[in-house]
Amino acid sequence: MSGGSAKRVAVVRGDGIGPEVMESALEVLEAAGAQFEQIPVDIGLGRWRRTGIAMTKEDLQTIKECDCVLFGAITTPPDPGYRSVLLQLRRELDLYANIRPFSSGDLDFIIVRENTEGLYSGIEDVGAEESRTVRLITRLGSERIARKACDLAAKRSKLTIVHKANVLKSDHLFLNTCREVAEERCIPFEDMLVDTAAYNLIVNPCRFDVLVTTNLFGDILSDEAAGVIGSLGLCASANVGEARALFEPIHGSAPDIAGKGIANPIGAIRSAAMMMEWLGEAEMARRIDAAAEKALDRGMKTPDLGGSCKTKDVTAAIVENLLEMRS
Repeated sequence: MSGGSAKRVAVVRGDGIGPEVMESALEVLEAAGAQFEQIPVDIGLGRWRRTGIAMTKEDLQTIKECDCVLFGAITTPPDPGYRSVLLQLRRELDLYANIRPFSSGDLDFIIVRENTEGLYSGIEDVGAEESRTVRLITRLGSERIARKACDLAAKRSKLTIVHKANVLKSDHLFLNTCREVAEERCIPFEDMLVDTAAYNLIVNPCRFDVLVTTNLFGDILSDEAAGVIGSLGLCASANVGEARALFEPIHGSAPDIAGKGIANPIGAIRSAAMMMEWLGEAEMARRIDAAAEKALDRGMKTPDLGGSCKTKDVTAAIVENLLEMRS
């Protein structure tokens, strides 16, 4: 780490394949020379099964006292009264921007997803015969996600505002606000209906650079984008607010393959690289990404990519690449 005392990172291993990919990420960070204090935080389904609660107020306070969070994967308890722990963290820490980069070959684009509003706002009325979920769009939420997307687009080429304003009248506020921010920042932009964007992600993904959209649309489009580049297991993300951040692979806990040693660790490793960049270690982040890319180029692929490598094999190859870079 550069300057000052060591950073404090809340390390959430979580459930399913979370602990496995987290172990890989931490091993790679050590090989890269990262220095920070690990603060283990036990939350998620496993904690719920043992104690009846997935995350306590004390857990949340511990996380708030850290500089950022490195997150594996969590399974939501099978209880209708429980809301996703991850959604709680995003709201409690005000991590309003979910930044998901996608790159493979000629493809290189970023989906910027509003992370605290929309259909994931948590405003719901659930009944036996009728249930309602409020889709919340605010000017403040739209302005700040547009600013974050424009920050990224300013270093690239253009912005695509993804919406469904032809049907969802609430999207007019999102669309118009994003347009205003892009015009103010002199960022070239287009707007596109979400169904058109979904289609183009398949047939012409090279047309995209930075996409900004609402919560649910961003969630769905980013999983589609992961399929376009090859696997959910390759993909990283940052959940960013004004002062805090949480870094996680975009795959879930994948309980069907947990414990088999075949989980793809690259999404978690790339998330760790995003964390180091956020902490001011851009060169270290670049080396981690390069080491992971080199491992893939050499055929170190887990079953989700059509390979036969184990999690530990891919991790070891990335560590070896990093050590070569440092020697």
